[in-house]
Amino acid sequence: MLFSEKAERGRRFTLALRAGIPVLLLVFLVFITTIYKGNHLDFKLEDGLLLAAITFITIYFIYFLMDLSVEETLIDQTTGVFNKKTFIKKLEENTPQAIACLSIQNLSSLNENYSADQIDSVLYAISKKLNLAFRQNGIPNLLMGRDRGSEFLIALNDNTIHIETILETMRKENSRIDNIEIEYKYAIITDTNKDFEKIILQLRDLIASQDENEPHSNPTNSAQDLSELEQCVIRSIQNRKLLLSFRPLLNTQSNSIDTYEIAVKLNSNLQKTILPRVFLPIVNRLGLGREYDFTLIQHIIDLLPLINDRASFIFNLSPFSLRDPSFQEKVFNYLEEKKVNPSRLIIQLYERKTHHDLSGYLKTLKKFRSHGIRICIDNFGSSHASMKYMKHFKFDMVQFDRDYVTHLDDDTSYAMLHSLIEMSKDLHVKTIAKWVDTPIQEEKLKILGIDYLQGFGISDPIEEETLIEKHN
Repeated sequence: MLFSEKAERGRRFTLALRAGIPVLLLVFLVFITTIYKGNHLDFKLEDGLLLAAITFITIYFIYFLMDLSVEETLIDQTTGVFNKKTFIKKLEENTPQAIACLSIQNLSSLNENYSADQIDSVLYAISKKLNLAFRQNGIPNLLMGRDRGSEFLIALNDNTIHIETILETMRKENSRIDNIEIEYKYAIITDTNKDFEKIILQLRDLIASQDENEPHSNPTNSAQDLSELEQCVIRSIQNRKLLLSFRPLLNTQSNSIDTYEIAVKLNSNLQKTILPRVFLPIVNRLGLGREYDFTLIQHIIDLLPLINDRASFIFNLSPFSLRDPSFQEKVFNYLEEKKVNPSRLIIQLYERKTHHDLSGYLKTLKKFRSHGIRICIDNFGSSHASMKYMKHFKFDMVQFDRDYVTHLDDDTSYAMLHSLIEMSKDLHVKTIAKWVDTPIQEEKLKILGIDYLQGFGISDPIEEETLIEKHN
């Protein structure tokens, strides 16, 4: 038992003792005034044992009730709504038609910049505002729970359009609480079944898959549709049904296309094509990340002999897969088996935060580098993490964050991009600018000395069959 648990048990016993002694004194007084009334009291050993037993049972019973009340509390102490365990029980009792999730997207950032009391106050205010919003719309007894700190779960029998309207109004009108900015996302699942734990996970998938530019364009889905989608994702990965498109990168030195960035969709007979922002949350939740990543790199390695050796490919792999020794072994063995030129493979990384074991992660990257695979960091210059990685590891290529390209007219962005390009040149690192859509952008970036350009202004993406026909 933990020391803290022992301390808590001792505290509860002391409280039970303090609560039990007055009860025993009251019993004794009642006995003296109503039963004994001054008569001779013949106090025997059995009576002492009985009194001790009554004392023990009373104290233990009070302690038991206190312990039970703490363990079986129904509510989340911070917000006053039901905790997840109770919320699921209520769902099983009521079987609502719809379950919604309102997620506080920036809670981790808020926790880093505000006190715990301030955050608790904001979360409590959100629960009250949510309850008031639904009550004002004719739903007085809102079944609401909290999970994972940032998630408010709502269950009800109501029109989904009505629910969307309420949540959208809540999001817009409460973007600032106690002078603290709050970022919300929400999702709704209808036609719910009895697997409520799974529905809550699917709500998270929906929120994670929402387009950043239109986060609430399609917030409502049915439980049946989501289950079918999940099965499609599983089958597509198991059957290696990957649909690759290739975005050409223009080499500004040779004025030719010699590198392609790969975008992946899943090919499904039922769902047609499934976008990464839709299938990746499902893949990660189901623990299929390693299988998906190996299927992807296997597909690309198999493609190399079909394309002339001047073409290289940039593609994303999860850092979690890269750090997995069994994944590394499978990749290196497959490379050895296929006898392809590994330098044509360029793994693209993007991490918002620096890995806690930076030295260990860099050893992993060096291991891939030692096998001839090149490494590129994506969205370079958008976070402190990318700069820290650059400080400790010499990448082969860097791909700049799209904001630098889309804001070339801004003097600050232009100056920062110029500095990053000059630094990359000094370090002999190739540079890539994506989202190049106009001749003006292309001209400015060439003047800055960028090595590769990618975007609709350079070339439209091409499918795998077209690529093979072009470069076979």
